[in-house]
Amino acid sequence: MDPSVSPMSQNSVVGGNGGGGNGMLTSSTTSDSNMADDPKQNLNQVINSIQKTLGLIHQLSLTVSFFNISSQLPLLQRLNSLVMELDKMMKLAEKCNIQVPMEVLNLIDDGKNPDEFTRDVINSCIAKNQITKGKTDAFKGLRKHLLEELEQAFPDEVESYREIRATSAAESKRLAQAQSMLPNGDIKG
Repeated sequence: MDPSVSPMSQNSVVGGNGGGGNGMLTSSTTSDSNMADDPKQNLNQVINSIQKTLGLIHQLSLTVSFFNISSQLPLLQRLNSLVMELDKMMKLAEKCNIQVPMEVLNLIDDGKNPDEFTRDVINSCIAKNQITKGKTDAFKGLRKHLLEELEQAFPDEVESYREIRATSAAESKRLAQAQSMLPNGDIKG
């Protein structure tokens, strides 16, 4: 990069394509008064700051790799830019309320793909859902068996029970339909 770059040029964003041959794209600055409290915007600003920081670190590594006495000023300027960008990133990150499960961080530390955590959580939910469905089916079977046994022993009471259940179910259905109706009589879709 050109040694005449000053710390004031920190408003540039590192890009992988476009721009000049030095890999730099310029963008307008965003003042603190324009920053909204929108979580998605805050996250995008942190992501952009991370990308810019990575670019600055890359530039620093190139400067250090080919260091000579004449590149001391650009090195100091890039170090200052990095410090300022890290400070900006910390301030932006304070506005973000993102909670990352420790398991995801542990997977990343172990060099594994964090998508494994998502897959494991989904598989766990599926397994728990199957267990719950099995329990529900078992209770339905027990209820059916008990009703059959009760009907043999107490046919009049079981008939009365079924009438009460049918009336209750009809009332519940009517209430559900009434709640889904709009004031003009249309049904919510």
